[in-house]
Amino acid sequence: MTTSIYQVQGMTCGHCVSAVRSEIGRLSGVSEVSVDLDSGKVTVTAEQPLDDDAVRVAVEEAGYELVG
Repeated sequence: MTTSIYQVQGMTCGHCVSAVRSEIGRLSGVSEVSVDLDSGKVTVTAEQPLDDDAVRVAVEEAGYELVG
């Protein structure tokens, strides 16, 4: 298992958190997604390291922006 932390910009409410959690959770190998609304930090646990581009696309699908 591997854990990665991402910074997501634009989330303002519980619906935002759910949308990001849902989209990232659909990526292959992801077992857990934790979102801290106040900081914008998204912690992802997966079977193997995730492709950053795949995470970026998932975040954009949810309507937000991956920073960095």
